[in-house]
Amino acid sequence: MPEWEFEGKKYELDEDGFLTEWQAWQEGMATEMAKKDNIELTENHWVIIRFLRDYFIKFEIAPMIKILVKELGKAFGPEMGNTKYLYQLFPGGPAVMACRYAGLPKPTGCV
Repeated sequence: MPEWEFEGKKYELDEDGFLTEWQAWQEGMATEMAKKDNIELTENHWVIIRFLRDYFIKFEIAPMIKILVKELGKAFGPEMGNTKYLYQLFPGGPAVMACRYAGLPKPTGCV
């Protein structure tokens, strides 16, 4: 398994670059991962990242994009709960990128 170093400590990643131990995640990891994708995280990004972590803790699964959009819409309204908005924040795939930044496993239904 590949490893990634963050603040002097090594972390295991799966073959897709996701942390293998979601509990080991620290907020600073998201910023470093995003930099590698040429993305500067804003508060809008952090709302999604924190939402995903809370969702994962509650349901023990990372949601696929369809479920993510639906749940964000319920929690924050249609401005945030839509695919176009999420792709503006996470152009490489909202569910996949946001889950990786949040230290969560790859969402179900993603190839």
